[in-house]
Amino acid sequence: MIKLKILFVCTGNICRSPLAEAALIDYIKNYNLRANFEIDSCGTSAYHVESQPDERAIDAALKQGISINHKARQITHEDMAYYDYILVMDHLNYEDVISNMEKTVARNKVFLLRSFDPTVTVDYNVPDPYYGTQEDFDDVLTICRNSVDGFINYLISENQISI
Repeated sequence: MIKLKILFVCTGNICRSPLAEAALIDYIKNYNLRANFEIDSCGTSAYHVESQPDERAIDAALKQGISINHKARQITHEDMAYYDYILVMDHLNYEDVISNMEKTVARNKVFLLRSFDPTVTVDYNVPDPYYGTQEDFDDVLTICRNSVDGFINYLISENQISI
């Protein structure tokens, strides 16, 4: 069986990308699809390497019955080549990833995560809750869940998975 390799990317890898990673893991677990995926997250910066996710991210996830088991890391050139889909949280992360990719790596596998959110038609940035409140983290998890749902529908429409 071929696994789809999915990488979520934000700036520091302690807020948005771990929430998105956890949202996708939760989604596919509910459909018994875990064996079909390899999922990870990372940051474009090294600010928080080896740190646990922000406590507010952990709390937001726990409120929805989702656990986060992750240590922050920075994206590598190997990641950019290895993963089938690189789902970034905002335009700055998108530009960081694209500008640091080796010339031999396909850029068409990099997407703004929120571009898959069926409730949004403009501003595909997932807001960074780091300097915000617990409510901001809760909102980001909702955005990630909506976006993951849309991403799964995209994969189904592309005949890459079936539910």
